[in-house]
Amino acid sequence: MSLHLQHFIAGEATEASDGQRMNLVNPINEEIYASAAQGTAADVARAVAAAKAQLEGGAWSKLSGLQRGQLLHKLAALVERDTDLLADMDARAIGRSPMEPRMMDVPNAISHLRAAAGWANQMEGRTIPTAGYMGKPTLSYTVREPIGVVGAILPWNAPLMITSWKVAALLAAGCTVVIKPAEETPQSALHLARLAQEAGFPDGVINVVTGYGNSVGRALCEHPDVAKISFTGSPEAGRAIQRIAGEQFKRVTLELGGKSPQIVFDDAPFEDALFGCTLGLFVNQGQVCAAGSRILVQRSLAQRFAKALAEAAAGITVGDPSQPGVRMGPVAKKAQFERVNRYIQQGLDEGATLLAGGVSRPDKGWFVQPTIFADANNGMSIAREEIFGPVGTIISFDTEEEAIALANDSKYGLAATVWTTNLARAHRVAAGVKVGAVGVNCWSPLDANLPWGGIKDSGMGREGGLAGALAYTEEKTVTVLLAS
Repeated sequence: MSLHLQHFIAGEATEASDGQRMNLVNPINEEIYASAAQGTAADVARAVAAAKAQLEGGAWSKLSGLQRGQLLHKLAALVERDTDLLADMDARAIGRSPMEPRMMDVPNAISHLRAAAGWANQMEGRTIPTAGYMGKPTLSYTVREPIGVVGAILPWNAPLMITSWKVAALLAAGCTVVIKPAEETPQSALHLARLAQEAGFPDGVINVVTGYGNSVGRALCEHPDVAKISFTGSPEAGRAIQRIAGEQFKRVTLELGGKSPQIVFDDAPFEDALFGCTLGLFVNQGQVCAAGSRILVQRSLAQRFAKALAEAAAGITVGDPSQPGVRMGPVAKKAQFERVNRYIQQGLDEGATLLAGGVSRPDKGWFVQPTIFADANNGMSIAREEIFGPVGTIISFDTEEEAIALANDSKYGLAATVWTTNLARAHRVAAGVKVGAVGVNCWSPLDANLPWGGIKDSGMGREGGLAGALAYTEEKTVTVLLAS
């Protein structure tokens, strides 16, 4: 029997207003394993009303920052308790090995909740000296207030982790939320909401409405009582959200796509760079916004590095991740499978040299072979467009200046990695690349204390760190006349 998932609104599981449901499909065998409530605008309205009520005189509005932090610590402990369950939920939904979310996603979610617990008591204002008012002295200060009800629209590639990024920060700021998980991956968000209830969060602070973007997502963006939209997903969807939100001057945070360069200089620690580039390409089947899919290699090293990377790709066993020896599962959905294969064929048509993988045609399941192209240039579609799958493109360069120019010749600007043993060069390149985060001889970590986000088509705003929490506040100025 398949799972029967419902919305979570005002502390209760509930069906869609019209009773409609949607199916969830296992990407390994293409079989239906669950169904979920297919949300409507009426469901969103109920959830927003519940969230708004907690801000306007509800129990949540009366809690101090310290008390909010204590609840976040309790929630983090419950997530830690249910690590295996949550990892299995997300892994099954997208065909991933449970080991990856167990080792990376769930611990990251826990760390964000715990860091936010500390931020909750740090929503400080400022005292600002001024020239006074009409010759009389004043005291001017600011206070940080929660922005209001937040609509959090989530992706399918790392559901629990990215949900936790948003929820942890907005709860620290004192906001409430309506979560719209990706239609493929609603289960972990629903479980997180139930854990919050178990931790003692008042009902209505965290609500989850499952469904499709063109109904639930649009209704969140259009609802006048939603003060901010926090979205992670494609640039195309981000543009649509910004257009809708702009009509009401809603605040937005957009964490969008990427085509992140990995820049490998000829003095790089070879084995470290090879391992890092392989990881950056193939973790989570390449379904990562910061995937290092543009591999820029100094020409004197390019042939050797391409051969080694192709061998690493060819050595990855693809299949059901529950089976021994399998290191990569399928991509998450049929549309993604077709998209990735379309780009692989484009790479062949554009004249890039295929070193590993290629167009995949499995009998069942959405499996894609790890694919490496060499002899590419930055004008090819496989070098410019986000594929969101296990496909890497190697481009050669001669000089440091050329490497920076190639890295910046992109509409994206999320992350970059620099592989070199030259410290001065590392700092020069880090300063020169136009991205939101740079890693030198490592990946820029998704640490709860560090801000994360991009520029250009990779989005706007930051998540993580104190900056991520402050993004869910408004700064109010108060001036008091001190003379009668």
